[in-house]
Amino acid sequence: MEAGAEAPAARPRRRGLRALAVLAVLLVAIGGGAWLAWSWAVGQIDAGGPLAAEKAVVIPRGAASGTIAERLEAEGVISDQRLFLLGLALDRTGPALRAGEFAFPAGTSIRQAIGILRTGRTVQRRLTIPEGLTVAQTLALIEAAEGLTGGIDTAPAEGSLLPETWAYSWGDTRASLVRRMDEAMDRALAEAWAARAADLPITSAREALILASIIEKETAVAEERGRVAGVFANRLRRNMPLQSDPTVIYAASGGAGFLDRPISRADLDRDHPMNTYRNRGLPPQPIASPGRASLMAAVRPERTDALYFVADGTGGHVFSRTLEEHNRAVARWRQIERERGLRSN
Repeated sequence: MEAGAEAPAARPRRRGLRALAVLAVLLVAIGGGAWLAWSWAVGQIDAGGPLAAEKAVVIPRGAASGTIAERLEAEGVISDQRLFLLGLALDRTGPALRAGEFAFPAGTSIRQAIGILRTGRTVQRRLTIPEGLTVAQTLALIEAAEGLTGGIDTAPAEGSLLPETWAYSWGDTRASLVRRMDEAMDRALAEAWAARAADLPITSAREALILASIIEKETAVAEERGRVAGVFANRLRRNMPLQSDPTVIYAASGGAGFLDRPISRADLDRDHPMNTYRNRGLPPQPIASPGRASLMAAVRPERTDALYFVADGTGGHVFSRTLEEHNRAVARWRQIERERGLRSN
């Protein structure tokens, strides 16, 4: 045998060792690749998301984690629903995901999205109910409000819903919002009645609500409410009919609160309990829902000598002490109406 030659039995053993070494290297490489993939995935959970601008997304009640992940991906909040599920799996000790409407800021990461759904506040929607609407008009706005659910079994009493801007969340019921508005009107009326003047010509909070509803419909000028209330207080003390056009409109419209035509002589002469041209004193119920300012005007009217008022053509009114003054003011108003009619033709 030549010097340096390898024994035949040694060659298979060396080849086996080399194979094991290669296998070991392959396993390390595979393991290293898996680790790199895992590290990348975990890093993506904290990376900024695809949203370019804030977006609100509704999460339905009872939705499973997979359904939520699908929705967030479809809405563009996250780029991969699988990474969202991985993020949940990495932190199983956190609170359950909540239902509702949530706002996700631009660039929301998966971890931030999970946090918003676990502990974030739902989006606060707002519904503005203007002063002076009837219950029917108010319920129509509530019915059309996006995000509210359910129906209203029994219509509230006229004048019982406080007009304000109301906050609610997606999924709240219409009945719960109506209940809040009703309770708020009760509180506002009680507060106003507790602050009433000593010499009022009305004797109950219910009468204050009725008078406030008429004041609300008579003027949209905040500075006039107290003076309008003062005129009505003077007429009630003298047992004069209130002669309020909005009560006539309420009667003629069947409670709708508006007419698509001018008031007629037949409307003024109509025998109806809401017609304050035919009946003295207050009508038997409110004609709309008054706001807080009109409630306060009804219980703390301005002291005035006026017994009459009529529109002045600018949105306000001319107040008069005598019928003669009032008739002149009415004649001016009718002239304004005629001129407006000619211009529109």
